[in-house]
Amino acid sequence: MGGVTIFSDGVQALFDRGYRKITPFFVPYVMTSMASAFLAIDLGFMGPTYSISTACATSNYCFYAAANHIRRGEADMMIAGGTEAAILPIGLGGFVACRALSQRNDDPKTASRPWDKDRDGFVMGEGAGVLVMESLEHAMKRDAPIIAEYLGGAVNCDAYHMTDPRADGFGVCSCIQSALQDAGVSPEEVNYINAHATSTVIGDLAEVNAIKKVFKNTSEIKINATKSMTGHCLGAAGGLEAIATVKAITTGWLHPTINQFNLEPSVEFDTVAHTKKQHEINVAISNSFGFGGHNSVVAFSAYKP
Repeated sequence: MGGVTIFSDGVQALFDRGYRKITPFFVPYVMTSMASAFLAIDLGFMGPTYSISTACATSNYCFYAAANHIRRGEADMMIAGGTEAAILPIGLGGFVACRALSQRNDDPKTASRPWDKDRDGFVMGEGAGVLVMESLEHAMKRDAPIIAEYLGGAVNCDAYHMTDPRADGFGVCSCIQSALQDAGVSPEEVNYINAHATSTVIGDLAEVNAIKKVFKNTSEIKINATKSMTGHCLGAAGGLEAIATVKAITTGWLHPTINQFNLEPSVEFDTVAHTKKQHEINVAISNSFGFGGHNSVVAFSAYKP
């Protein structure tokens, strides 16, 4: 969403004291592209430098775009991910107005409860998640520690509704299938899914419906919800969840899905409820979806020389 605090402060200054009291940094700090520009200036990166704004799917869109720049030979290395800091009155107020947030104010610690029958909306979070992505040749040339392998990804659009996902999960289903095709893996090879799972009434089950269409046998797949612990970090969510996915691959441990008291019966997966679990990951996917019907899926695995 760009520099929301700067924007809010600028509007307040305009109304209270006039335009002369608006900071001269207002325009550059409000621009979503300035984060990547600052990073490029600091590091001297002269390759493709831009921002993508696709709501809560943004980070995965960035990973997908960055990987394709490398695949096309336009860059050896890309820094990609997402960042968001929108917890302020106007940021929260906007989501309250569209009834997206949980109202479990009497018990905030258990308010974010993906796939629970009593979920009533998401809990807003802030943060950033960034990956250094590079070609294998470049990583080996500079003797970099290779943490995991990006296999592929995909992006598409539900073309359905401004805020609601398609209940049948068709857009998400086709996005997962395209991501697996781009990664060169079959559905049977995937045994871990880091779900978008925001704790909304419609979204959680729409994602599950889509996953079940792609993966016919769910008995070997473990699926968890990072947002049960972090809240929903909007444009940064996919970045944080990509890191959670990569850490699961490298450590062999899956973090738990907390606040799961009454699981929806249609969620026919091991959701790693309450307690972390060991799991040797073959192929993992991470899902991120956003308002406007933006869908994105990326796939990772351990690097095997």
